[in-house]
Amino acid sequence: MKKTLVVMITAFFMSINVQAQQNNTRIEPQKFKPTDESLKQYQYPDWFRDAKFGIWSHWGPQAVPRQGDWYAKNMYMQGSGQNKYHVAHYGTPSKFGYKDIIPLWKAEKWNPEQLMALYRKAGAKYFVSMGSHHDMFFLWNSKIHRWNSVKMGPQKDVVGLWQKAAKKEGLRFGVSEHLAASFNWFQPSHGADKTGRFAGIPYDGRDPQYADLYHLPADSSNINEWITNNPGWQKKWLEYVTELVDNYHPDLLYSDSKLPFEDIGRTMVAHYYNQDITKNKGKLEAVYTPKEPSEGKWAQDVERGVLDSISPFPWQTDTSIGDWYYRTGQKYKSANEIAQLLVDIVSKNGNLLINVVQTPEGDLEPDVVKIVTEIGEWIKLNGEGIYATRPWKVYGEGPSTLKSNQTKGRFGGLTDTREYLAADIRYTTKGNDLFAFCLNVPQGDIEMKLLGRNSKYLTKPISSVTLLGSKQKLNWEQRDDSLLIKKPENYPAWQVTGFKVEFKK
Repeated sequence: MKKTLVVMITAFFMSINVQAQQNNTRIEPQKFKPTDESLKQYQYPDWFRDAKFGIWSHWGPQAVPRQGDWYAKNMYMQGSGQNKYHVAHYGTPSKFGYKDIIPLWKAEKWNPEQLMALYRKAGAKYFVSMGSHHDMFFLWNSKIHRWNSVKMGPQKDVVGLWQKAAKKEGLRFGVSEHLAASFNWFQPSHGADKTGRFAGIPYDGRDPQYADLYHLPADSSNINEWITNNPGWQKKWLEYVTELVDNYHPDLLYSDSKLPFEDIGRTMVAHYYNQDITKNKGKLEAVYTPKEPSEGKWAQDVERGVLDSISPFPWQTDTSIGDWYYRTGQKYKSANEIAQLLVDIVSKNGNLLINVVQTPEGDLEPDVVKIVTEIGEWIKLNGEGIYATRPWKVYGEGPSTLKSNQTKGRFGGLTDTREYLAADIRYTTKGNDLFAFCLNVPQGDIEMKLLGRNSKYLTKPISSVTLLGSKQKLNWEQRDDSLLIKKPENYPAWQVTGFKVEFKK
């Protein structure tokens, strides 16, 4: 079976090459092969290493009911909160299913140019559009899948319009694909109520005419796994993601899973890298972010969490200001909490990709606009210690660095929601300069124990200490066991404050 799949995949990409030759398109030598050894040739592009901060639009038809994430699945789970909401507002899924939610998504207030200008001002250096969630609705102009945003819903090429707006603002552009999980994830749509008036009446997912949306029934032995072991579906995944890559040539591609499907996944990554080399005339600029340690083959993504130490390879946290999809009355992260998270991630060689929650109509609530604007205000003051920096010899000090004070996240690493004290310091470096961030407001003087004269991490004495974004003079002293900074009277209102430390030549 595996040999047959490899033959099918090879034939698939050979057909692409033949068509390109027929169109007089030059075929460049393929640097990357679908093997781990070949993928380890990967070199992380400077743009990604320098960017540090990106914004994500995790958005689509599932926002319509205003009930949060996973609505397309949970509406078919009898007794769940989203199922109860669906029945009360739309009726039974046996008659009104997810296919009927899709036309209700109009995105009538969506202004990608206006939002992208806001995100650039907020300090984002790259932007990621949803390509397709597990709901199998494509936000791109697909020629192989009818359930897409050009033919239905907004009747707009959402990915294409986001990309155009990002380029206009000078941001790198990425797309996210969540399709590998879709085949098993959407299986509840094939069920039926177990009790009540509609007990035993099949949901609309069982109707064969909608199988291209809801899929066919899955093998019961694999149905509880995150990604499918069905060879036919794995091939469809490759076809879908290849279309997305070849249509838009994104700078970043995110998979909501580990690298899917072994050799098939490696085939996709090799093609993604190779087409990017062709696009950029010999230079690889593409970044792939699955949820799996990289060993240098890609940039590992950690959902709703952070790594616990400095990674030798650049990586990324993906998280959200609130819920993944719009939910009425949800609580959002504050700009201060996002700044704390960003600094912690950057100190460990990572980037932060954060979802900014959009309404079903496509705009932002006033409180979300306020948070995004405040992020920009903080970065304007402290960006020198964020952008284009690299990790120092140690990522930080303070109570939050102790294992006893660390909580594991659901998806690996540590949770992205933590309490920080003023003694929690994070370090970054650029050239000969060191940047130290205090992660909460100190009550008195600020002490950095790793920066004393006798520190094993320093080779030269400190010559100056300045407050980022400020011209006020600081009183400081480098003692044997620490750097002591007198808290200035006009201390910034932000919880996170950055200092620039310079050394004698």
